[in-house]
Amino acid sequence: MPWTLPSRPSRRSLLAGTAGAAGAALLTGCSVGRATDAALTIPLERRMRESAVRDSTRLLERYDATAAAHPALSARLAPLRAAVAAHTAALSLTPSAPPSPSPSRSGGTGAAAPAASGEPVPPAPAEALTALADAERSLSESRTIDLAGAPGELARLLASVAACGAVHAYLLTSNPGATS
Repeated sequence: MPWTLPSRPSRRSLLAGTAGAAGAALLTGCSVGRATDAALTIPLERRMRESAVRDSTRLLERYDATAAAHPALSARLAPLRAAVAAHTAALSLTPSAPPSPSPSRSGGTGAAAPAASGEPVPPAPAEALTALADAERSLSESRTIDLAGAPGELARLLASVAACGAVHAYLLTSNPGATS
């Protein structure tokens, strides 16, 4: 007698299949309250972004303090500061306008003005540029290290911002004759 497929499944086979699927789900540990990789990534990304924004804000404050202490450097620092402000806005979780420069607190006397980070701006323009370059370089290196643990899109953004920071450090120290 030739073998034939049944025209429709029996009730018993349907119940057995449903119970088997439910049992398999329980055995694999699938549950409603279990966190997924995406759920764990969101808080990590948020924390990383908030930290990056704080670091960029501190760097902006250093740019502002340096420009306030050395008004002759303002034109040279303006495009670099604008880029850091754009990075801060890009890293932020909420869209906002880039922070504008703080008003000059030192009156442009060239005296060592304290940066918001608590570190004083060196009194000599060349030293002030070197200190700013060091801050850019340090933040660039920190962001490069952070790439290893960052989720995809944030990693790409951090890589781009870190590269810009390295270029800023180079530009700040590449032409010491332009500090007067």
